[in-house]
Amino acid sequence: MAEHFDLLIRGGTLVDGSGATRRAGEVGVREGRIAAIGTPDELGGDADEIVDATGAVVSPGFIDVHTHYDAQLFWDSMLSPSPWHGVTTAVIGNCGFGVAPTRSRDRDLILRTLENVEGMSLSALKAGLGEEWPFESFPEYLDAVESRNNAINLAVLIGHTPLRTFVMGEKAVTDLATKDQVAEMKTIVTEALEAGAIGFASSKAPTHVGYDGNPVPSRVAAVEEINQIADALRDSPHGVLQATAGSGFFTKQFAEIYRRTGKPVSWTALLTDLMPTELIEGVLKTTTELQSEGVAVYPQVTGRPLMFEFDLRAPFPLESHPAMQIISKTPFDEREARYRDPEIRKSIIEAFMHSTGFGSKIPGMAISHHPADESLLERTLGDVAEERGISAMELAIDLSLETGLETRFRMAAANTDEAMVGKLLNHPATMLGLSDAGAHASQLCDAGASTHLLGHWVREKGALTLEEAVRRLTAQPAEIFGITDRGRLETGLAADIAIFDPETVGCDRVRRVHDFPGGADRLVADAFGMRAVIVNGVVLRENNESRLSPSDSLPGLVLRGGHA
Repeated sequence: MAEHFDLLIRGGTLVDGSGATRRAGEVGVREGRIAAIGTPDELGGDADEIVDATGAVVSPGFIDVHTHYDAQLFWDSMLSPSPWHGVTTAVIGNCGFGVAPTRSRDRDLILRTLENVEGMSLSALKAGLGEEWPFESFPEYLDAVESRNNAINLAVLIGHTPLRTFVMGEKAVTDLATKDQVAEMKTIVTEALEAGAIGFASSKAPTHVGYDGNPVPSRVAAVEEINQIADALRDSPHGVLQATAGSGFFTKQFAEIYRRTGKPVSWTALLTDLMPTELIEGVLKTTTELQSEGVAVYPQVTGRPLMFEFDLRAPFPLESHPAMQIISKTPFDEREARYRDPEIRKSIIEAFMHSTGFGSKIPGMAISHHPADESLLERTLGDVAEERGISAMELAIDLSLETGLETRFRMAAANTDEAMVGKLLNHPATMLGLSDAGAHASQLCDAGASTHLLGHWVREKGALTLEEAVRRLTAQPAEIFGITDRGRLETGLAADIAIFDPETVGCDRVRRVHDFPGGADRLVADAFGMRAVIVNGVVLRENNESRLSPSDSLPGLVLRGGHA
């Protein structure tokens, strides 16, 4: 008797995620799983729904291991814009950030941290999460996420910043933890892993500045604290450490954590511009040697330049500079007055005159929004400043004060060296990451990293084969993060499937919308060439449009311990 499927994908070219050569074939789906793969003669039968994939590639759904939808999921069940770009599974809780565990007394601390370090609107966060959060502990948070109507699958890391705040309160941003506090944090992580956390995340990145200009709590922690908390992974059957690198928290320390725990370490991020080429080459060499010894340490790379669009009210790329501490420590509604203060203004301008790092990029920043004089749009601060006989930073402050700090600037912060980016994408020691989807919502949108990879780096540049690009978007992140029931086109696995036109797939330019709670703005980017996006056997999107709405029953699941 011929088989009957819930869904049958016909006419496509299968790229199964393993790296194997593409082949023609059909995919039959039943009860949310891949029931059969083969030729039309082998599958036969019929289906409740047939998807025509003629001329398209049929691949596993993409897995984005570096997102920040921890709060957004409470008001945006569609997890946009990630599924627009073929993402069917997102890992949240990266960089040690998140909203759980959080005591009710500390909610404001956590939201103010996210406001500053992840560029999220505080009013949108408060409106979106509501007065009474449906969780306090991390297991309760997982239950709350699972009770939501989510469009795509979510795997959740427990973050060091909310964890430290939960145990230490306000002292989390100033004090070293006591022996008992570290033990308590390890116990909480153990309980989180038992409840289904996919791993533990921490950060030492100098750019991670929280409320009142304080370092985020994880930056205050001693590396030994991170080691001892991460030891919870050793005794768990699953788990991964996601680390955001910083001083004293780099390849050597990541290798030590792997040796202590036996669990993979995926770190953010290996980027051009921010590191000299010699250092990047050295990291690749060291990582290759470590992996050859069985040490599972993986630097994350991305094919997108880090393009921030920001104003001086929330100057995230510049906040790690000591001269900006006085701004970071000032409430948002008082920052304009700070910039108007002659002494503060002078000290900031002089500090950036000979600055390195992000500060050196100020003359090259484009003026992207300046309602007081639109003739300046898309001109660089350096060019306009030279005409006016002032420094680029002085001009940035002047323009901002003309508009009540509404003027926005666009900075190519990192990853602009395409030759080196191509090398990083193709290097066997690296993995894809750092889309940052859901973070820096008004400043950055790299949620389209997957379609950009397929369009720019595969089709246009030929830097990766299609098979290798799909493997890096699917099976590789699944394997490293312990996502065991998806990431490949294989019978018995979840029917998370992306169907795209290899001749047109790509990512559009970012655009600004005002669809967050309270009308808060954010940047989004549309996709090209995504024929269909299927999550757990349900067609979520078709021809770059949603088939389902938030009021429908959505197919996303929480991947506890890496599987549904």
